[in-house]
Amino acid sequence: MKTIIAAYSGVLRGTGSSILSALQDLFWLSKSKVEKQLQIISVLQWVLTFLIMGIACTLILMYILCTDCWAIAALYLAWLVFDWNTPKKGGRRSQWVRNWAIWRYFRDYFPIRLVKTHNLLTTRNYIFGYHPHGIMGLGAFCNFSTEATGVSQKFPGIRPYLATLAGNFRMPILRDYLMSGGICPVNRDSIDYILSKNGSGNAIIIVVGGAAESLNCTPGKNSVTLKNRKGFVKLALRHGADLVPVYSFGENEVYKQVIFEEGSWGRWVQKKFQKHIGFAPCIFHGRGLFSSNTWGLLPYPKPITTVVGEPITIPKIDNPCQREVDFYHSIYVDSLIKLFDKYKSKFGLPETEVLEVN
Repeated sequence: MKTIIAAYSGVLRGTGSSILSALQDLFWLSKSKVEKQLQIISVLQWVLTFLIMGIACTLILMYILCTDCWAIAALYLAWLVFDWNTPKKGGRRSQWVRNWAIWRYFRDYFPIRLVKTHNLLTTRNYIFGYHPHGIMGLGAFCNFSTEATGVSQKFPGIRPYLATLAGNFRMPILRDYLMSGGICPVNRDSIDYILSKNGSGNAIIIVVGGAAESLNCTPGKNSVTLKNRKGFVKLALRHGADLVPVYSFGENEVYKQVIFEEGSWGRWVQKKFQKHIGFAPCIFHGRGLFSSNTWGLLPYPKPITTVVGEPITIPKIDNPCQREVDFYHSIYVDSLIKLFDKYKSKFGLPETEVLEVN
């Protein structure tokens, strides 16, 4: 009898252990799924912010003006007039916003990684040239407008400012959201202020290729629009700000785009938008919200690795001539190509891959 009871107890213990093990497996599976969903939500909110937040907030504000709550909208508009020039004066960054947990989920979705190759002196100012643009510059945003990849720990004492279209700062609510991440307008007034009236230790990140470069980004292609982009070099010379080449491996892999050939009607429309509005409409797609096998607005979860290269020491020349601009521009181009060649094999590209400079 004792033998039977002992055997039965052993079965119960075994069954209990199996149930406990199954529950533990289920718990960890659920946690993994929850984290994945949070990653998707974090990326989706940024995509929607990039695409529609400015227009949506403008329409909502106009609607509120026509309701009984018009005073709220009127107060915000009064504040907007008073605060209009703040984006041109370094903005209003918030360390709290930059450290939101949502940005860590955003980082892990791809994942995104920031690689430091050299120290930066806090006694100098810098202009980072970010390449390539991609569709949305996801690596630039995550690395320099949030603390998700530890930019402040990797470059202590350096304040990064990601420069983007000035038109974004004319949009209510969106402007405040962007400024909270340390994003500023990519215009002369804003850059002059940060590099001359904001002390040292500032780093302005300029996506040099801009809208023109975004029209040619596609998976498997590593090309930059740089040959005739020299304005950032002239700014660096005027302020004595060191130039830093930055290449983001994988930025072009997260979306697929319809590329219109030069001379086609599609490219003509894109260039007209680029000329008159400042951005070029792209026809692109990523994965669906609920399935990676469907089309949608979510980017594909491909690794993005942003490598910050060696700073190029730039002298301060109040009125640089074209020869001086061309000289330092050529040095910058060579440095970017060397950076690409040095790290391309480490991040999944063949040794034969060549960076195309247009």
